[in-house]
Amino acid sequence: MDLTLIVVLVIALALFFDFTNGFHDTANAMATPIATGAISPKKAVALAAVLNLVGAFLSTEVAKTISGGIINEDPTTGVAIGPAMIFAGLMGAVIWNLLTWLLGLPSSSSHALFGGLVGAAIVGAGFGAVNYGVLLSKVLLPAIVAPLIAGISAYLCTKLAYAITKRQSGTSPKRGGFRYGQIFSSSLVALSHGTNDAQKTMGVITLTLVASGLQDAGTPVHFWVVAACAFAIALGTYTGGWRIIQTMGSGLTDVKPAQGFAAEMSTASAILTSSHLGFALSTTQVASGSVIGSGLGRKGAEVRWGTAGRIALGWLFTLPAAAIVGGLAAWITHAGTVGVIIVAVAGLVSMLAIWVLSRKNPHTHETAMSDIDNSGAAVNILSKKERRAKAKAEAKAKQAALRAKAEREEAEEEKVDKA
Repeated sequence: MDLTLIVVLVIALALFFDFTNGFHDTANAMATPIATGAISPKKAVALAAVLNLVGAFLSTEVAKTISGGIINEDPTTGVAIGPAMIFAGLMGAVIWNLLTWLLGLPSSSSHALFGGLVGAAIVGAGFGAVNYGVLLSKVLLPAIVAPLIAGISAYLCTKLAYAITKRQSGTSPKRGGFRYGQIFSSSLVALSHGTNDAQKTMGVITLTLVASGLQDAGTPVHFWVVAACAFAIALGTYTGGWRIIQTMGSGLTDVKPAQGFAAEMSTASAILTSSHLGFALSTTQVASGSVIGSGLGRKGAEVRWGTAGRIALGWLFTLPAAAIVGGLAAWITHAGTVGVIIVAVAGLVSMLAIWVLSRKNPHTHETAMSDIDNSGAAVNILSKKERRAKAKAEAKAKQAALRAKAEREEAEEEKVDKA
């Protein structure tokens, strides 16, 4: 296949992935201010789209990590992957991303991308094609550390917010200002999402240009690449955000303004810092960690460990599952032009099938919860009535346990006396 044609195919597929990333993730940033009534859904989605566009122009450090870090594309090392392998990896990422979206499974668009590329690189050029040091330090470790730090930060900020606004008994606390503060904090999340996630597509396109000899290794990301990725993720946010917003209504309405503000500020801080350092994070995982942390910071919070476990398993399997799909696509492309055509046709058919199924199956909150929605469901906030009932039940259970213990001791004493 002509080199120019395969490069064009890779760029088109990369921008489509960027578009799916926009409608898959970004609307989550505006879910809580919509739920609390701080901003209307239409304005929220438009604002998120604009901030994604702006955020994509702020940095290219993450793009450099992908284009010149994770995959060893330098020909002097004897290891190189061509545009066909990158195309296969992207196809694996897109198919896995859309499939998990259809099934409502917790996943990460970012890790689907990394998994697809790594799987394709290993199958296409061997295990030496992957820089495992960069993969560990820039992707895997931040995937664990960043959500944890964001969750702890959100927990502490939520505790602080409720402590500051606490009133004496008999008076209602004044926390209405946090509702409007959420417009600012959610905007920061949308800005940080554009900064981090759009760069991943920039990195893939730059990697393709370097691998095809159209750009020198180590050179900056071209401006047209930055602009194209910025507009793709912004368009995805604006056109697809409604589907996610519809599922957020019932799942996050329990998020109070103070709690939402703390979670969003923690998310934005973690992502913007990581973007500056070149860490390729999953923004959804960071946001989910913040939601769980802020939920635990509220009085009466309980963790639904079953739900939390399902979220963790979904994140754990995303990267290897996408790697398998990307590796399979790379194996097919070994057939040359025919293989690339087969992958392209199979991928297109799969995308159309997923779209048709999504139109036939009702998109309900139970069957297609978003990642943030799932995370919010992992923390159960008890009402005052429920807390009182729980405290009474625990007190009765404790008293019953004490009575049973006393009866056992009395019975044992009687046995001793008889003996």
